[in-house]
Amino acid sequence: MQVSAQVSLYPLGQSDLSPAIEAVWEALHTHGLAPQPGTMSTLVQGDDGAVFAALREAFAGATQYGGAVMVVTVSNVCPARVPEGGMGQGT
Repeated sequence: MQVSAQVSLYPLGQSDLSPAIEAVWEALHTHGLAPQPGTMSTLVQGDDGAVFAALREAFAGATQYGGAVMVVTVSNVCPARVPEGGMGQGT
C-alpha cells in the first residue's frame, strides 16, 4: 500500500542538532524514499513497508546522538502533494 508521512524530529539536549537530523535523512534515502523538506517537517511517500522501516531506522539513528522526539503522521488516503519548488511558509 502507498502511504504519505509527515515527519518532524526534535533533538533534545543536544548542542549540535545536525547529526540527529542527518541520521533521519540518511535512513529515508537508504530506503529509497525522496524526502521533501519543509520549514517544520519533512514529507515522504512510498510503499508502507519502506516508509515504516525507514522511520524505525531514522528514530534509532537520531537517538544515537541523545534524546529526541519524532512526530509522524501517516496516511493511506491523503497522499501529500508538494508544490513545485518545495514547501514554503504557510503550507
